[in-house]
Amino acid sequence: MYTLDVSKDALIAKNENISIRYPNLNTVIMVEDFLKERRFEPMKISDIRKALPKQVMHGTLKVILEYLYRSGKVIYGPKGIQWIYSEPEHLKEMMKDALEV
Repeated sequence: MYTLDVSKDALIAKNENISIRYPNLNTVIMVEDFLKERRFEPMKISDIRKALPKQVMHGTLKVILEYLYRSGKVIYGPKGIQWIYSEPEHLKEMMKDALEV
């Protein structure tokens, strides 16, 4: 069972001896962009960590990858993790004609 300790700046889930640090939005976007750029090459978690532009803790990266998997953006395969999400064409067209705010 996880309990959240919100008294600190970062949310930390505690499960006996394990603590999970939850990523901020900038970190999630950084990992998403990194995987999108390398969509044709499956990568191991350790290789992703080494190649990211900024350091990310292993537990934090696993939380991000779990989120991306649940949202249908990446898959876990025998050769590693790979980006699979493709933005629908009608959304691309709609965004092209949208006004900048």
